[in-house]
Amino acid sequence: MPTSIQSPLAHQRRQLLSWGLASAVSTLAGAAQAGDVPYITDLAGRSLRRPERTQRILLGEARLIPALSIVLREDLGQRLVGMPVDFEQLDPAGYAQYLRRYPQLRDVARTGRTTGDSFSVEKAIALKPDVAIFGLEGHGPSVHDRETLARLSAAGITVVFIDLRREPLLNTPTSMLLLGQLLQQQAVANAFVRDYRAAMEVVSRRLQQARPDKPTVFIENRVGLSEECCATMSDGLMGRFIDAAGGRNVAVGLVPGAFGTMSLEQLISHPPQIYIGTAIGARETVERMPKRIVLGAGVDEATAQASLKRALQRPGIGSLPAVRNGHAHAVWHHFYNSPFNVAAVQAFAKWFHPRLFADLDPHKTLATLYTRYQAVPLDGVYWTSLPAGASA
Repeated sequence: MPTSIQSPLAHQRRQLLSWGLASAVSTLAGAAQAGDVPYITDLAGRSLRRPERTQRILLGEARLIPALSIVLREDLGQRLVGMPVDFEQLDPAGYAQYLRRYPQLRDVARTGRTTGDSFSVEKAIALKPDVAIFGLEGHGPSVHDRETLARLSAAGITVVFIDLRREPLLNTPTSMLLLGQLLQQQAVANAFVRDYRAAMEVVSRRLQQARPDKPTVFIENRVGLSEECCATMSDGLMGRFIDAAGGRNVAVGLVPGAFGTMSLEQLISHPPQIYIGTAIGARETVERMPKRIVLGAGVDEATAQASLKRALQRPGIGSLPAVRNGHAHAVWHHFYNSPFNVAAVQAFAKWFHPRLFADLDPHKTLATLYTRYQAVPLDGVYWTSLPAGASA
């Protein structure tokens, strides 16, 4: 893979953030090469003394396990003492993969459900973790839960914030370098970031050189979760992937914030050239939840395509020009909070600009990252497409 990264973000604020990322990555990598540092700066901008012991780890969101697995690999099962139930509830097939590899997860204390307000501070403190790793926002405690943070700090627990969700493409490399410093695994963190940046560069460099027209894109969020149309990601989350892959998100300007809902009437009046649905279904849920798109661990291509075909037959969706013209795709929903999000960006780029990225193989990118940085194998299909006429 080539090296270096510049995310092709759409406006000046994102460009400034991109420059900030380069600076932060350079600073963190330089500090790591210089040896252990007494202080670290987390993604909430807080300067913290690095704890002497990090053997006992508490997670604010269990779906941070893949990121933690990158730097801990074999030791993850022995060092994790507490986590919520979000991973096993929201992505049961993915969780089962890690449970097979780390059977100790079965005995890890559950500290909450799938919301920050369900997090039990009392239980967390009783577990006596050395460090707690939280996300800036998501399904667990956030930077806004000041009482929780104060109580954990008073108990001598160092809380460190990372971010794979708010600004996923900007903050994933910085977060991984931070984990490397925190857990004294700088070498593997630096290697992952080099590969991540290289995979992003494949997309950004070609877009910068070719400057192709940007197709309009609609991304439907959590297809089949409710009857209403149409939940979407706008200026955040996977909406960032659209910008980075050379597309234009039709929800921007219509849906304020990172995510929200467009009416079917709005979608029809702003027809996208490309449709993408995010998949929250699993192979085991096909019969019970037939409107959900199925992707992820254990899913084969035939099952994935059949589920996308059913989802595209919903009233209004099937009549979109993007669907009729064979520009309908689906992506694993949990990429929005995954350290492997760069593979999804590559898949988007190939959909948006098929000639420009004819030789790009995002499947190989994802497989390579798993082989090098995960203790579980890559198993399943994580994106799929339907040709013209297949949704009829």
